[in-house]
Amino acid sequence: MCNVKEPTQIEIIVRRIPVCGIACMFLASLCPSSSQAQTGSLATIRVNSDLVLIPVTVTDGSGRSVSGLERENFELYEDKVKQEITQFASEDTPVSIGFVFDTSGSMRPRIQKAREAVAALLNDANPKDEFFLVEFNSRAQLLAGLTTRTDEIWQQVSAMQTGGATALLDAVQVALNEMKNAQYTRKAIVIISDGEDNASRCSLHELKAAVRESDVLIYSIGIGGSDAYLPGWLPQNLTGSALLNEIAKQTGGRLFEVHRLKELSGVASKISEWLRHQYVLAFKPNTAGKNGGYRHIQVKITKPEGFPRLHAVWRLGYYAPAE
Repeated sequence: MCNVKEPTQIEIIVRRIPVCGIACMFLASLCPSSSQAQTGSLATIRVNSDLVLIPVTVTDGSGRSVSGLERENFELYEDKVKQEITQFASEDTPVSIGFVFDTSGSMRPRIQKAREAVAALLNDANPKDEFFLVEFNSRAQLLAGLTTRTDEIWQQVSAMQTGGATALLDAVQVALNEMKNAQYTRKAIVIISDGEDNASRCSLHELKAAVRESDVLIYSIGIGGSDAYLPGWLPQNLTGSALLNEIAKQTGGRLFEVHRLKELSGVASKISEWLRHQYVLAFKPNTAGKNGGYRHIQVKITKPEGFPRLHAVWRLGYYAPAE
């Protein structure tokens, strides 16, 4: 268990697939009219359906988000078994976003540009989006809880100072804990860091489990990292861009490596664009057994005529509910 000093000790709460609650929020907030027409009343879905939600980001060769795809363009597999996509949505709906901001000593020459990245995300926000802010150096702390007031977030970001060691893993765990209070189905954490970690109590193994059990997209902005990518979740020696990449890819998010500080605001705008143009696929697993095990997800896309070459990223899997 991660012993995180937040100001109080954080306990990892194992959350199985967010079944009825998230399914009902999805149906109500993303596509209430079409879902009722396709699968009956919302009451029936609440009672009888164990929906799993898979957000999918589709881009072209230049990294621009691609809209206009329909349900029939997607195929979804759980542990290599094809699943029926029972619900589909692509609307721009409000998002709960958490900033995880590195203020360790190594960020001192980069702090102003990192602030500008946050400003870009706040400026692109939907008026109904909600945000929170986690700062980390030698310890991780929640500076601002979930709020729709972007000025509160910016005030805290503007006042932050650099210094100390780096507790990146603890900070992500604090963010996951705060995200449990989110009001929206669509959730994202944006990490802004050089990716080093030399002060966390939370291990990679513990964080991997916490990330897989969450339904949160994680985007990492790695500033100045040059570490080679190391596959898999290794012991505590995974650092830099490799560490940020591993945290992000488990969720269907992505690492953006920034080697020139002037690129930061552009990267932040791209993350905002991707959040606004996601597809959400929902299915009721047809594989037997509720054993609490991890199930792998694969998504395939059939490219419609006239569309560019497509690239997709999605949540890699989920923990099935236990009996």
